[in-house]
Amino acid sequence: MAAIPSKPLILISNDDGITAPGIATLVRVMRRIGEVVVVAPNSPQSGMGHAITIGHPLRLDASTIFEGIEAYECSGTPADCVKLAKHHVLKDRQPDLVVSGINHGSNSSVNVLYSGTMSAAIEAAIEGLPAIGFSLCDYGHSADFSHTEEWVEHVTRQALEHGIPAGTALNVNIPKKSDTPILGARLCRQARAKWQEEFDLRHDPHQRPYYWLIGSFVNLDEGDETDEWALAHNFVSIVPCQFDLTARAGLTQMRQGWEMQLPGQPAPTSIPAAHPVESEDYGVVNP
Repeated sequence: MAAIPSKPLILISNDDGITAPGIATLVRVMRRIGEVVVVAPNSPQSGMGHAITIGHPLRLDASTIFEGIEAYECSGTPADCVKLAKHHVLKDRQPDLVVSGINHGSNSSVNVLYSGTMSAAIEAAIEGLPAIGFSLCDYGHSADFSHTEEWVEHVTRQALEHGIPAGTALNVNIPKKSDTPILGARLCRQARAKWQEEFDLRHDPHQRPYYWLIGSFVNLDEGDETDEWALAHNFVSIVPCQFDLTARAGLTQMRQGWEMQLPGQPAPTSIPAAHPVESEDYGVVNP
């Protein structure tokens, strides 16, 4: 069991922007746990995925939005924020943990691929830093973040005490506030789900066509170990995510049938044996 640093250094970012209510909640919780540094976008960056800025300069300005907290607003994406924080703002100081969020809306299942919140966490994992992305499953304009604080603090302290596996970022989604208390947290796998999308053709005042993306979320997974199941049953879902996107089961299956030489080409003298696909265990965590 890893010892919790007496005053851990915690880097905070997000995708909703430095003025969003979710990051204010995250700062309020993290300053109870350790020393906090914030580097966040200066404007909303939702749905940016893991985009980085390469075509124009990045700007980084000091901010006094959080009293007593070293904070900066960045003109780039969430991934840019983490890169700048590690290599410029913190320099030789190594964060004990990177946290991103709290996102205004769910990042469960396939949403993790589009999420700017999770891109900040995954960028940290790429940099060798333990990281967590937090999201609230409420898209309402006046979403209530108050009930997230105890769960954010609990999960964060668990991560600092027990550690996060190398190369892993935790995707934590919290149910929206309701009259029913949250039942606990579950370690989950990502549900097999998708957006059933359409592009609505519309016209501007000059009758020029444009398209507006619409659609509905479809859960194709009936498993009771998924993040969607956990959230539907009023649990906090925790999904360990990795930036290695190799489909290991698919790799094993393809090795059994695909021919890797051209017709008539001699086979190599030796072929490394395929590694078996590792199984996963799922558990329940309660505060």
